[in-house]
Amino acid sequence: MTEEFHRIRRLPPYVFAEVNQAKARARAAAEDIVDLGMGNPDSPTPPHIVAKLIEAVQNPDTHGYSASKGIPGLRRALAGYYGRRFGVQLDPETEVVATLGSKEGLANLAAAITSPGDTILVPNPSYPIHQFGFIIAGASVRSVPHAPDEEMLRALERAVRHSVPKPTALIVNYPSNPTGLMADLDFYREIVAFARRHEIYVLSDLAYAELYYGDKVPPSILQVPGAKEVAVEFTSMSKTYNMAGWRMGFAAGNPKLIAALTRVKSYLDYGAFTPIQVASVAALNGPQDCIEAMRKLYRERRDVLVKGLKQSGWDVPVPEAGMFVWAPIPPRFRDLGSVEFSKLLLARAKVAVAPGIGFGEHGDGHVRIAMVENTQRIRQALRGIRSFLATDNGGPIGGGPASEPAPHASAELVKE
Repeated sequence: MTEEFHRIRRLPPYVFAEVNQAKARARAAAEDIVDLGMGNPDSPTPPHIVAKLIEAVQNPDTHGYSASKGIPGLRRALAGYYGRRFGVQLDPETEVVATLGSKEGLANLAAAITSPGDTILVPNPSYPIHQFGFIIAGASVRSVPHAPDEEMLRALERAVRHSVPKPTALIVNYPSNPTGLMADLDFYREIVAFARRHEIYVLSDLAYAELYYGDKVPPSILQVPGAKEVAVEFTSMSKTYNMAGWRMGFAAGNPKLIAALTRVKSYLDYGAFTPIQVASVAALNGPQDCIEAMRKLYRERRDVLVKGLKQSGWDVPVPEAGMFVWAPIPPRFRDLGSVEFSKLLLARAKVAVAPGIGFGEHGDGHVRIAMVENTQRIRQALRGIRSFLATDNGGPIGGGPASEPAPHASAELVKE
């Protein structure tokens, strides 16, 4: 009994293992590492949400099993949010289900709708669960370009023509993790038309809907007429309300997909702890000034980080949305690949980042830098990066080989 289990064999090695081990060794040696690797919000959950949690948890009636699909008030609150924010009307009974974070929802929907050998279209690079949720369920993944433009639309048409069997689902994620790219309604109209024409489901990940920094506001694919015939959308409380550890998310849209997810979940969980659901109602229905404060905070961090990197000679794009800078590896280090460059940055600059290959093979020329430290710590990171870039030529760490083949991504890449 030495063979690995079939589904485990389909999961490549954990791409962050080497970087995480190096980070742990550095911290054990009392080195001060600025960790910009994981997208884990560092700000507290707004006080009125915490207060509602405390109030609810003191009621002994809330400590039993909850509702797997979400308590009715929570599903109504999510429908109310979609109505206010997007002008989309949802039936809380048939078009909304609460999930244990968007990651769980995506993985369980993949299990619900996937047969072994199905083909799924996934942008590359993208958040790992977008492909590995389906790989675990037995599907084959076909990569398509990640930018929401004509090239992606042409690639989708080619994928339908040349995939056997025909693709059954497409993943979209805008604002994107890791790239920060945004889509507009015109693009979503094209996606919905494509999906309806070819009878393909669309799974939209909208976890970063409220993290945007200009006048361009991220839309929902459900705003497109006819979208609910083919699309379901995942949202999350994690980034919007700094509730990452609370594990509260939603799926909304196509009733058939919502019913499939609800049925699978009914066998797997009893829903989030009821006080968490009650507090989530308070978040969605309560004062929303905390969201603008959160946007302002990340905008300030983004501006400090991007300006500092550019002043250090590291030319990076300015993200329009999200909580990450998707940074091309500086040219003289590019041959190292993203894992070795991340290790070098950790060793020489004392800054931890996420290797781009963790988000797909086409991410290997980048690293993802999370804006999850205050501006003082970001400036500390920038001083280390500036010194590193001014003096380092990309030589090997500790006398070992400068570059080794990088591992692929893992389904457990990050828990954000």
